[in-house]
Amino acid sequence: MGESKKEHLKDLLESFDTAMFITRHDDHEHARPMAIAGVDDANTLWFVTSQDAPKSDEIRADSRAAVTLQSNTRYVALSGRATLVDDRQKIHELWKPTWKAWFPNGKDDPKLVLIRVTVTDAEFWDNAGTKGIRYAFEAAKAFVTGEPAAPASGQHGRVKSGNGGEPLSQH
Repeated sequence: MGESKKEHLKDLLESFDTAMFITRHDDHEHARPMAIAGVDDANTLWFVTSQDAPKSDEIRADSRAAVTLQSNTRYVALSGRATLVDDRQKIHELWKPTWKAWFPNGKDDPKLVLIRVTVTDAEFWDNAGTKGIRYAFEAAKAFVTGEPAAPASGQHGRVKSGNGGEPLSQH
């Protein structure tokens, strides 16, 4: 495979529009679907929210976060740290006109803030393309013959931080 796991992870992240963004609230996790505002690299995902949203309070209280993404053939699970970022230049760079439904004053709405998730641990499963077709064939064959299906032959990878809170590096 010519592409590194980290490059493959970035490509996977860019293929998704929406993710489950998970924060901590007291002693439990709080998950909600959110549109992905941007992907800088395999280390950084961006979301948008309001300064006074409950998730903003959760991030201020505990920066630990997780993100999960899923399609029919691709799955990604990320862990990291979430930070609220009030950077007007970055907001202008990421701005999408559909956000006006939540921020009627546009990109300069003072309540609008970004969430930067710095990824420290990532795991992915990719059964798209020809590997996904082969897996579908193997699953169909198993159904017909009654024999167990062979494990998925797609790509699986893990990219992990060498140090608890540092951005991830390829391992």
